[in-house]
Amino acid sequence: MSETSLMAMAERFLSALKHCQLLQMRVVHADADGMTLVLPWSPAIVGNPQTGAVHGGALTTLLDTTCGMATLCALPRFEVCPTLDLRIDYMHPTRADLPIYGHAQCYRVTRDVIFTRGSAYQDDPGQPICQVVGTFMRLGQQIKGGLNFGNSLKAPRP
Repeated sequence: MSETSLMAMAERFLSALKHCQLLQMRVVHADADGMTLVLPWSPAIVGNPQTGAVHGGALTTLLDTTCGMATLCALPRFEVCPTLDLRIDYMHPTRADLPIYGHAQCYRVTRDVIFTRGSAYQDDPGQPICQVVGTFMRLGQQIKGGLNFGNSLKAPRP
């Protein structure tokens, strides 16, 4: 799959997720090496009003979505791949007023499970806010998701 078509599929995937739309998440980059999303900082996602640190639930959503979308980078065609397990190790709080980037890659793909790893960071990928590992179940190409989810990912017809 070309980088352009992968990027377009990733943007369609993200636009089909209402909670990601509400958080104003965007695709930054998608290629064979992985997926990068951005979560803009806003007062709505603050967990600690005294410091402006982002709530752990918003970070979890960013990382679960990024890891799940990294499966698009590793599979030849779209498959619904729900989360089996997600482990996040938090290292330090976010800083206020800076966007948060999530990057994930698939490091092993089996017949039934996809294994991912990644991190969240703000201005320096070498200083992660947290690290993540996740596993995702392969349901196969015949499963399209609820409410025409799979159809929403298809490229629009001219």
